[in-house]
Amino acid sequence: MCRPHTVSGKINLALLKEEMKTSIPEEWKVFLKSDRVARMVHSGGCSASDFRDVFKKNIEKRVRSLPEIDGLSKETVLSSWLAKYDAIYRGEEDLCKQPNRMALSAVSELILSKEQLYEMFQQILGIKKLEHQLIYNACQLDNGDEQAAQIRRELDGRLQLAEQMARERKFPKFVTREMENMYIEELRSSVNLLMANLESLPVSKGGPEFKLQKLKRSQNSAFLDIGDENEVQLSKSDVVLSFTLEIVIMEVQGLKSVAPNRIVYCTMEVEGGEKLQTDQAEASRPQWGTQGDFTTTHPRPVVKVKLFTESTGVLALEDKELGRVVLYPTSNSPKSPDLHKMIVPKNSQDSDLKIKLAVRMDKPPHMKHSLKCNSVIMKSFLFQVSQYTFAMCSYREKKSEPQELMQLEGYTVDYTAPHTGLQGGRMFFNAVKEGDTVIFASDDEQDRILWVQAMYRATGQSYKPVPASQAQKMNLKGGNANTDISPLYTDRGQKHGMDEFISANPCKFDHASLFRLLQRQTLDHRLNDSYSCLGWFSPGQVFVLDEYCARYGVRGCHRHLCYLDELIEYSENGSVIDPTLLHYSFAFCASHVHGNRPDGIGTVSVEEKERFEEIKDRLSSLLENQISHFRYCFPFGRPEGALKATLSLLERVLMKDIATPIPAEEVKKVVRKCLEKAALINYTRLTEYAKIEETMNQATPARKLEEVLHLAELCIEVLQQNEEHHSEAFAWWPELLAEHAEKFLSLYSVDMDSALEAQPQDSWDSFPLFQLLNNALRNDTLLCNGKFHKHLQEIFVPMVVRYIDLMESSIAQSIHRGLEQESWQPVNNGSATSEDLFWKLDALQMFVFDLHWPEPEFAHHLEQRLKLMATDMIEACVKRTRIAFELKLQKTNKSTDFRIPSYLCTMFNVLVDAKKQTAKLCILDGGQEQQYHSKIDDLIDETVKEIISLLVSKVVSVLEGVLSKLSRYDEGTFFSSLVSFTVKAAAKYVDVPKPGMDLADTYIMFVRQNQDILREKVNEEMYIEKLFDKTYRDFRLQGVMEGTLNSKTYDTVHSRLTVEEATVSVTDAGGLQGITMKDSDEEEG
Repeated sequence: MCRPHTVSGKINLALLKEEMKTSIPEEWKVFLKSDRVARMVHSGGCSASDFRDVFKKNIEKRVRSLPEIDGLSKETVLSSWLAKYDAIYRGEEDLCKQPNRMALSAVSELILSKEQLYEMFQQILGIKKLEHQLIYNACQLDNGDEQAAQIRRELDGRLQLAEQMARERKFPKFVTREMENMYIEELRSSVNLLMANLESLPVSKGGPEFKLQKLKRSQNSAFLDIGDENEVQLSKSDVVLSFTLEIVIMEVQGLKSVAPNRIVYCTMEVEGGEKLQTDQAEASRPQWGTQGDFTTTHPRPVVKVKLFTESTGVLALEDKELGRVVLYPTSNSPKSPDLHKMIVPKNSQDSDLKIKLAVRMDKPPHMKHSLKCNSVIMKSFLFQVSQYTFAMCSYREKKSEPQELMQLEGYTVDYTAPHTGLQGGRMFFNAVKEGDTVIFASDDEQDRILWVQAMYRATGQSYKPVPASQAQKMNLKGGNANTDISPLYTDRGQKHGMDEFISANPCKFDHASLFRLLQRQTLDHRLNDSYSCLGWFSPGQVFVLDEYCARYGVRGCHRHLCYLDELIEYSENGSVIDPTLLHYSFAFCASHVHGNRPDGIGTVSVEEKERFEEIKDRLSSLLENQISHFRYCFPFGRPEGALKATLSLLERVLMKDIATPIPAEEVKKVVRKCLEKAALINYTRLTEYAKIEETMNQATPARKLEEVLHLAELCIEVLQQNEEHHSEAFAWWPELLAEHAEKFLSLYSVDMDSALEAQPQDSWDSFPLFQLLNNALRNDTLLCNGKFHKHLQEIFVPMVVRYIDLMESSIAQSIHRGLEQESWQPVNNGSATSEDLFWKLDALQMFVFDLHWPEPEFAHHLEQRLKLMATDMIEACVKRTRIAFELKLQKTNKSTDFRIPSYLCTMFNVLVDAKKQTAKLCILDGGQEQQYHSKIDDLIDETVKEIISLLVSKVVSVLEGVLSKLSRYDEGTFFSSLVSFTVKAAAKYVDVPKPGMDLADTYIMFVRQNQDILREKVNEEMYIEKLFDKTYRDFRLQGVMEGTLNSKTYDTVHSRLTVEEATVSVTDAGGLQGITMKDSDEEEG
């Protein structure tokens, strides 16, 4: 693809031209010559998806061959190219102004981020951006701890609902009563599996290694029950953490006791650890910006920073300390640099000495809260050991192990009223477990709210603590105090009508119905995507739906039944759905209903079984309808392999159960019924397209025949398309496709018969219809000589016979009339009559040959009859030409003025052409036909000989006339003496020719001119040579008597020479050089 190059907003034509030169050969090699494009051209159709797939494969090939680029994944590059392709295909002028829907569609096939999934499902569910933001903030979706706590509460709620169902015996209706207890066990097992998955997750991903031990809740991983017997007991060594401190020393202010040129520096240390020192600086400018990194296991570390100056005394062992500061940082301490007053030695002049520094203490992921909190027994920190284990700990300064530890499992936290007589804080809350109460206090209300929220997430309790002030407001507004929302967003949620959704308890919803709605809207969004998905969800959509089913206990059978229901509905409304997808969901449901546990669920409800049977009937009807409309549901065989998958799915649907295969004959019976309907549907739509009904009722016979011929072309095209695009799918039952074609053609035969009956008698305009249909059927092994093909032959056999009879009579009459009126002017290779005869005979034979009659016996009969007819016609023509030649020749004179007329040459040429046409028009191979048709050759040869003899006789008669005139000049005659005297007397004065020479010259001119005429106007050189040879021989023997030639003496000498020749040939093989008396006689003859 060429990239547009712009300079100042205009297209750079030079660069674009260069790009085109590079792209065209690549396009030819990679795209136009690819197998995919070849298949598209062969199939006669293609879609936008085909071109996109070709482009995607070539881009993937290119991108995969590129080297890795830091910070840029190849998937990002690939998605960017696909987005550009989609924009170009849709004609977007500005790529930056594409709608968000298109942007999401471009990456829908890739792995989406959390934000992209949020955006997609906002569009699917029709949630506004503001509404999403309110829910996002109120439910703290960005807080991993809150989400983990919410999952724990939901799982606990599902367990409680299962226990309540078991106690009250309120079960769904199952196919057997024994499944009720199994159902409870399945509920518990699914929840416990999720608990185990959650417990197996690390508290934090990445980061430094901590010394928290990984704890297991129970030895039985298949069933985790929250109870005292499985309660994990923590020791103090289990909550040893590692903290990272960053100390940055900026500058010192108020330093007056040291000379400006003296060197000063600072040291820093975390008590119990190593000591670090800054760079040296002059006292006039004590600035550093040095950072020191420390690691400690003390939750309450002590940080000491000291200021020194170098001692100048000779005996001084240590530098002089100018001041120090001691800090007690926590993970909640300010992170920004601040001024701290330093402690100086007594009598120091630096009474106002300050140091500017920053101390940053990172909070480990395991420590969930560390605000100052006092209880009657400890100063507390909240730690998370695992996803289900939390503990409150108190630490002394510079100690890594807690002084006191309280595990929070089983406790319930709530706000309490102020307690008089207790010290350490003004705002109180407590944690209660089986009558034991621990009271906590904080300095202000905000600290208390944060602590209660943190402990609420840790305990996993279902009850959400609400401060008294907030509970009063909610009661006044009719709200529910037991909510699970962030107080900061409560008012905003109520303002926009979102409080109902924010405060909803997930365990109280019918998630089966909600999932059905979610899946339907997701499928609707997917099918309206810019790409043809055929009903398959994108990876991101599948991920969300899988998570929903697992988290809220949606049964797999219910999921696939809903999916099937929606896919069938969309398919019934015309959407293209992949039958493989239907097959997968149907197989899952069938396996579940028949007790094979595809997802480990063994219980089968009555509702599931009834819905499955209902969907099975709907699916069966849908599949039969699609097979009946296979040309329109799977046009040009697209989607590829879909029709074959549909037939396979139909066989699966027809099975009584998943173990017993259905007999092949039953499937064949259903497919045969569908294809019978398909024939009617296809022909009905074809006639509607051709508007044949309107024409057949009112049109003239010629118009009806024209419409039926056009309809035949359409029918043949339909059958060819069926063979090309759908025969592979019906490869199991090729005879059914042939039956479908016969049924389809039988419907056409009704209109064909009606149109042919309307034709006038002896009208031959219908033969092109036979040729069209016969050429299509005779090449099909299944349809050749089938029912319709035989019907077609039965209709046209009488017409062909009648046509040949009439043509034979017509040709015979044309010969008779033509030769009577023939002027014998040369036309091509003969006369007008002969040319017309041979053309008609050849056209008739070619017509019958082009019929390609499929029945061998009748085809042979037609060929034999036409050959015999051609022989008879040519024989008649030859005989009539012979008679006409003789009559015309007799009317010519016998003097030397005779010149062979052109009409005699034309007659000669007619015979020559007849000889040539005989080989093509009259000859059959083998048998009596060969022997019979050889007679016409003999007849033509004899006729030619007779004509040559007539011409020779004519020439001889002229010669005899000349000789008779020359005989007057023979010696001894009176006329000879008189002429001799006259010539001698005249010779004295002038040059006088000899007597008779003028007659000789006239005869020579006569011979030469007639020879030239023959050479010029006769088409066959061989016959001319024979004519000349015979003329010459007669000329040589002119005047010789027959008795003189055939005398007894001649015969004796000839016999003697023959004997001598034989003797010489025996004694000396080379004596006569291979020449015999016979050869000599033939040369003389």
